[in-house]
Amino acid sequence: MRRDSRLSATLHALLHMAEQNRPMTSAELAMCMTTNAVVVRRTMAGLREAGLVRSEKGHGGGWEIARNLSTVTLKDIYDALGKPGLMAMGVHLESPTCLVEQAVNHSLTGAFAEAEAVLVGRLKDVTLAQLAADFHARAADFNSKNLRETR
Repeated sequence: MRRDSRLSATLHALLHMAEQNRPMTSAELAMCMTTNAVVVRRTMAGLREAGLVRSEKGHGGGWEIARNLSTVTLKDIYDALGKPGLMAMGVHLESPTCLVEQAVNHSLTGAFAEAEAVLVGRLKDVTLAQLAADFHARAADFNSKNLRETR
C-alpha cells in the first residue's frame, strides 16, 4: 500500500523556504520535494488558502512563508493539506453482515480513532520553529564533526 508522504514533503519544502531570504519558485521547491512544479503549485495553493504561504508572480517571484514559524504547527499544515489519512490500516468491510466481523470492526475502529487522535494531538504540539531549530542543531553538529575530521 502506498503511503501518503505529502505532509513530510511539504514540511521539508517549508523548512527550505524558511532558510531563504527570497521567494522560492515552484521549480526549486519541486526539486526539494522530489516532484514536479504542478504538484508544488497545487500543494502550495492549499497552504496559501490557509494563510501559511504567499506567492508573487513574475521575475523575482515565488513562494514564501507568510507567518512566523513559531505560530505554525504541524497540525496547521496537516489541515491545509486536507487532513490526509494517517492510518494505513482499515477494516475489511465497512458494513459487514457477519456479526463476528462487526465485533472486529467495532474494536479496530475505536483503536484506530484513538491512535489518530494521539497523532493529531502531537501535531498540534510541534511548530515549524521547533523543526527549524532541530535542523540548525543538526547542521551545527554535522559541521563541527566535519571540521574535526579535516584537522
